[in-house]
Amino acid sequence: MGHPSYQTVRHLVSKFSLPTSSNKIPSIYSACHQGKSHCLPFSSSQSISTHPLELIFSDVWGPSPIMSTNGNKYYVSFVDHFNKYTYLFPILAKSSVMQIFCSFQKLVECQFNCKIKSIQTDWGGEYPSLHTYFENIGIQHRITCPHTSQQNESVERKYRHIIEIGLSLLSHSHVPHTY
Repeated sequence: MGHPSYQTVRHLVSKFSLPTSSNKIPSIYSACHQGKSHCLPFSSSQSISTHPLELIFSDVWGPSPIMSTNGNKYYVSFVDHFNKYTYLFPILAKSSVMQIFCSFQKLVECQFNCKIKSIQTDWGGEYPSLHTYFENIGIQHRITCPHTSQQNESVERKYRHIIEIGLSLLSHSHVPHTY
């Protein structure tokens, strides 16, 4: 049975009238649950944004298992921490991130009539080249710790939603797909 939950064990014990020594949750279940965890829980973010563009989360996702009609296999996203508004750009290659960021920056700084204050990334291969650019124009570049996607939670959660919606749409359409 592997490591069944306490509820499963309790159900089996009652269904088959198996003898038990206690109704309390044994400490072994606590150890089992901890053993299943991939990492320790993260505390909630203490970052507070009071205005748009104070903190932007960014990440690149891909390659996508399904190519867009324009041949895009990657997506770069920017999520504003203040209002959670998401900007998603399909791209052909990760090397396009610098060009896309510059277009995004012009768009949002014009929309909100203020400058981007800080951006948080995972220091993936596409972001080190942007670091110098950020320094030169006064944007603070916050970098997440390695292997801690939780620190870029807004972007990671958006990708899960986008993927789930995309797969749902694909499964309901009658158009042949290339995988």
